[in-house]
Amino acid sequence: MTSLHALIQTLDDWMKPELFKDYAPNGLQVEGRDTISRLALGVTASADVIQQAVAWGADALLVHHGYFWRNEPPVLTGMKGQRVRALMNHQMSLIAYHLPLDCHSEFGNNKTLLDQLGLIGGQPIVEENGLLWSVPLASAMTMDQLALQVQSALGRAPMVIESPRGSETLSRLVVCTGGAQDYLAKALYYGADVYLSGEISERTTHEARELGVHYIAAGHHATERYGVQALGQKLASTLPVDVAFFDDHNPA
Repeated sequence: MTSLHALIQTLDDWMKPELFKDYAPNGLQVEGRDTISRLALGVTASADVIQQAVAWGADALLVHHGYFWRNEPPVLTGMKGQRVRALMNHQMSLIAYHLPLDCHSEFGNNKTLLDQLGLIGGQPIVEENGLLWSVPLASAMTMDQLALQVQSALGRAPMVIESPRGSETLSRLVVCTGGAQDYLAKALYYGADVYLSGEISERTTHEARELGVHYIAAGHHATERYGVQALGQKLASTLPVDVAFFDDHNPA
């Protein structure tokens, strides 16, 4: 058992949210009970994840996608009101880290995605504060081989856009998890033969073809399952808390 204060202090020390200009508040978003024995983990604080956390007896829920996004209506009504009501009825705190969890060099989404893919030698791109990571690929790797590796590691077939102007064999992959399809040109600037993110837009196909860089859309949710789990395991080895990850299947 630890205190909520100690948990938040530890997380803030590791995640350093003050270094990021983010789209939502990082850290404690909904305050529950003062002591924490069980910490639930999830990608998004959806109703399903909250219900699973409640059934497990969680005192707090730590996620990547929390609430109170920029330009989102501030009122607690409808779906958001129901979610917050469920948290407060069970005195469960909600803790969320968005960009700090994407970028972290030890348990960030980019780092842990590369680990999940079995790709070694990845490094954060310093100019992008770790929001993009770059990794060399095995000699003569093809798009078919890389796509199969992604499918095997993530348990779902990615959408692959091959550029007719791109390389037949690959030497460098740049990744940014989640909804970062619009960093395609940046990935090319940093030497990517292929760029991997979560989502794809209509414009992305044209950009990939015309820029000469291949693109893999592996799923927003699928690419961001691993950072929060690594962070949770680090907390369990540091503080006297039990952790458990609860997934809410999302094909997007």
